[in-house]
Amino acid sequence: MKTSSVLSAAFALTLAVSFNLPFSAIAAEEVEKSSGVAEMKPADAAAMSAGEVKKIDKETGKITIKHGPLVNLDMPPMTMVFRVKDPAMLDQVKPGDKINFVVEKANGALTVTQIQAGS
Repeated sequence: MKTSSVLSAAFALTLAVSFNLPFSAIAAEEVEKSSGVAEMKPADAAAMSAGEVKKIDKETGKITIKHGPLVNLDMPPMTMVFRVKDPAMLDQVKPGDKINFVVEKANGALTVTQIQAGS
């Protein structure tokens, strides 16, 4: 285990004890970070934004979404055209659908990486 990992684990233990948090949850997160595993965690769920599908262009692999704030990108509500990570995502939705989605900056373009039915 590297010195920085040991220090991170010690710091996590100190925080867990100080705030009465379960150590196992914090330790598991530290192990995940150090292992490079990229799974959707509760913090990632906060990156989900609400929106409404306005248009789908399957030929270009793009979707137009009227969305609320994109907190992870520090963007205000607006209507925008986005690329999609996987063109099959466009088959899951239609104009007028309320959705929850994640947008990330990939290769210089804002790209929808996840889509779910909204509420």
